[in-house]
Amino acid sequence: MRAFSDGGSTPPASTNYLDTVLSYVTTSQFESERTLRQKTRPISWIKAARRNLEKFPEGARAVCLTALTIAAEGGKADVAKPLKGLGSGVLEIALPFRGNAFRVVYAVRIAEEIWVLHAFQKKSVRGIKTPQLEIDLVKERLKRVKEVCEEERRTRSESR
Repeated sequence: MRAFSDGGSTPPASTNYLDTVLSYVTTSQFESERTLRQKTRPISWIKAARRNLEKFPEGARAVCLTALTIAAEGGKADVAKPLKGLGSGVLEIALPFRGNAFRVVYAVRIAEEIWVLHAFQKKSVRGIKTPQLEIDLVKERLKRVKEVCEEERRTRSESR
């Protein structure tokens, strides 16, 4: 409970209690939102993934960007699922949209960023499995991003 200027837990008679409570709730909400903003991680892109995402229909693109924003804020969207075979921290946004299937693959455990590794429209009509060609491309991009981030980390630590 919030303490008032006299040190007690009840409001002074001259203070509108409802105004005080609303002020406290609003302040708490603002502090929570500020804390949330501080925890938001930047999103970095492989250029080809960004170009491919821009080719998605507007509605599919909006859903994918919302899912990435949720990830950057520390959550996991309903359309995101772990991508099997690539270790923990690599997720795939699997989005059925107007009879098509769109995918965005991102990594959450590289440095302090969310890395978008690949975006594509799934062409296969045989099941929901991500095609091996796409998995191989993601593996190669993930390896390259990890190497670059590690090199940047070493360079920063040597310059200190």
